[in-house]
Amino acid sequence: MSSSFAKVVFIVLVLILIFTRFFNLDWGNGYFFHPDENNMVASVLQMNSKNLNPNFFAYGQFPLFLTFFTTPKHDFPTIILTLRFWSAVFSTLSVFFFYLISLKIFKSQKSRLILILLIIFCPGLIQLSHFGTTESILILVLAINIFLSLKLLEKIKYQYIVLAALISGIGLATKISALIFILPILFSLFFQFKKSTKKIKIFFLLFLFLSLTFIFSFIFSPFNLIDFNSFLSATKYEIGVANGQIAVFYTRQFLNSTPYIFQFQKIFPYTIGLPVLLFSLFALFFIDFKNTKNQIIFFSVLIFFLYQGQLFVKWTRFMSPIFFIFPLLATFFISKFKNNLVVFVLVLISVIPGLVFFQKYFYQDIRIQASDWMLKNIPINSKILSESGNVVDLPVKNSNLDITNFDFYKLDSNLESQTKLISFLDNSDYIFIPSRRVFKNQNNKNFPNSQKYYQILFSPNSTFSLIKQFSLSNSFLLNPENGEETWSVFDNPTIRIYKKQ
Repeated sequence: MSSSFAKVVFIVLVLILIFTRFFNLDWGNGYFFHPDENNMVASVLQMNSKNLNPNFFAYGQFPLFLTFFTTPKHDFPTIILTLRFWSAVFSTLSVFFFYLISLKIFKSQKSRLILILLIIFCPGLIQLSHFGTTESILILVLAINIFLSLKLLEKIKYQYIVLAALISGIGLATKISALIFILPILFSLFFQFKKSTKKIKIFFLLFLFLSLTFIFSFIFSPFNLIDFNSFLSATKYEIGVANGQIAVFYTRQFLNSTPYIFQFQKIFPYTIGLPVLLFSLFALFFIDFKNTKNQIIFFSVLIFFLYQGQLFVKWTRFMSPIFFIFPLLATFFISKFKNNLVVFVLVLISVIPGLVFFQKYFYQDIRIQASDWMLKNIPINSKILSESGNVVDLPVKNSNLDITNFDFYKLDSNLESQTKLISFLDNSDYIFIPSRRVFKNQNNKNFPNSQKYYQILFSPNSTFSLIKQFSLSNSFLLNPENGEETWSVFDNPTIRIYKKQ
């Protein structure tokens, strides 16, 4: 590949990257369906110039401070857009650092460009750039630390240590679990320690790195110390939820799930795309794991996966920092082929899942489509049974429909709920199923009443029949409802409407 052609391709890739990260950041048509976004906005709205304590410790204060000081207007929609803007910025920057990493790994410019193209069209990364949450920051923190670890492997410099501590501190100030992102730096110092004659210097650099990391984390998230009791209480709660010690309705999909297998069944095929996932597995057979650079990257990813993968809670976002490893492995595999036509076909196949996913941003939000249809086709004052537990109830627009949002999460533990459901079914003209949250998670022997209810509703002999379904396929060759719940319910749920016959 000539240098001039490579430059043109690089510029085109940058433009595509910006487009895929920033296009339609205001998805949702003025409605906000992501609970984490809403929680962050609520905390920012509590802050003022005299009191910056957000009173919210599920995350650190860095993203909240950043949003508070950069949002042009402190109202709910503007703060949401500011959060999404920064998420898109961090997602874009992370791709830049993955390119810098590729310069250290691949000798061929063609391989580097393939890697960047695969990362650009990684469905999970596109989705996260459109969520105003912390994941894009954390992905960037890990990318920078991997790059700095490769620089430290070449030559020890104090400025690399200080910069790595600053970035790691920002990671900790974003989310406490980002502590694991210091691994690449630790591995690099370990390899330098093995070959260095100045071992005391390496120990000092390690101490300096760890000390500065915690200092920076407290600078960017000071209320973790100032309001330590609230921070400790929130941390204990989040750990309890993550370990399954605290039972909450929104983690029921993880009951009886198998660690590590779950991620390869329910997360990676959707967020990475089947072709890239398959190619990355093939690449494992011929990767040079004796190469120190490869060891730093893959051991860091492996330890992250082994720790996060065994948790009771296995949300898609928990795996997001290591999404990049699959395009990286796939690039090793594709680069083995010398025939340009073969390479082109493999790359084309690899980007299809990203293209299929991205097309949903060109359409009106599925919940708005469903709401418009409901208001036009369902008679006024119709009695409707729907499900609670969604961020925004359907229809999202004001209506004269008589809607009962029933709490199905109590159906199997509360006799009164069972009695109420029978009454609601007798009186309802329609049933709305706004997402897969209940029927996918409570369709097993742990929830006999829920299981029986949905089996009857979905059967051909049901009193209610399906008259309309709203869905948008955004997972290549896969049903998005079969993936991990958060992959679809926040931005692309399937909505079903049943009518009593």
